Amino acid sequence: MTDVAASPTGPISVDPSLRARLAEFWYYFSENKGAVIGLVFFLFLVVLAVFAPLIAPHLPNAQYRDAVLLPPVWQEDARTVFKVGAEEVGRSSFLLGTDAVGRDMLSRLIYGTRFSLFIGVIVTVIALTGGIFIGVVAGYFRGWVDTVIMRVMDIILAFPSLLLALVLVAVLGPGLTNAMIAIALVFQPHFVRLTRAAVMSEKSRDYVVAAKVAGAGHLRLMFRTILPNCLAPLIVQATLSFSNAILDAAALGFLGMGAQPPTPEWGTMLAESREFILRAWWVVTLPGLAILITVLAINLMGDGLRDALDPKLKRS
Repeated sequence: MTDVAASPTGPISVDPSLRARLAEFWYYFSENKGAVIGLVFFLFLVVLAVFAPLIAPHLPNAQYRDAVLLPPVWQEDARTVFKVGAEEVGRSSFLLGTDAVGRDMLSRLIYGTRFSLFIGVIVTVIALTGGIFIGVVAGYFRGWVDTVIMRVMDIILAFPSLLLALVLVAVLGPGLTNAMIAIALVFQPHFVRLTRAAVMSEKSRDYVVAAKVAGAGHLRLMFRTILPNCLAPLIVQATLSFSNAILDAAALGFLGMGAQPPTPEWGTMLAESREFILRAWWVVTLPGLAILITVLAINLMGDGLRDALDPKLKRS
């Protein structure tokens, strides 16, 4: 039986089995304390990205010529090599200091959260969607179709991922959009191989044979019968690809092939501040820490998803 809950528009049925599965998922996920910390920090980043115009104290590209290379506010007694008039100490209006052209570091880091999460989402969605479709086709039909697809994937995997993405961006042209397309193409073989293996494992099961006997067509068998039972490993892989997408986009931005200045993307911020690494540590350290902590939080969250979704790792 299903529980019935009252609502303004009428009764809503609640599936106890779905509720039990969600409760089981949260139980195993919350057992991993690192995953919970990663989830909390990731939600914090989402809030920063959504409400960046309200949270950031300044516009990301606003330049204050009287506040060039100011140190963070807590470094009040520090003396920078680069002098700004008579003032060389931090200001309360620039909590994390400013960069070489007087832009507020905190505001640029907050707006950079938008770009990093946007890159991760778009790259993961493109790679996941294309990888699932190609992997399901390869695993279901097998034969020459499978052979051709997997040999192409093997060729892509034979190249270092960042190098291949760099080559693709060089062909397509520098820019954030082309960088996301290149990274998505590089990540796609991982989803193809994972989907293919899962489909091959599920294809011979009794419920698939029963659906085939009942007259289900190929498309229904592939995407309605088999695919939903292959999603658990794909969700975990998508989480890991999310963090790798942020890293690769930052690397391309650092090399000048990703987001272009004055875009407040963390990798581009690192590239712009290379020459000031010895006299203004904050312009290099803060974007690097943002990348490090974000990727770490997403990876911790991915470990928790793996623990909660993989039956072999569930503890009794």
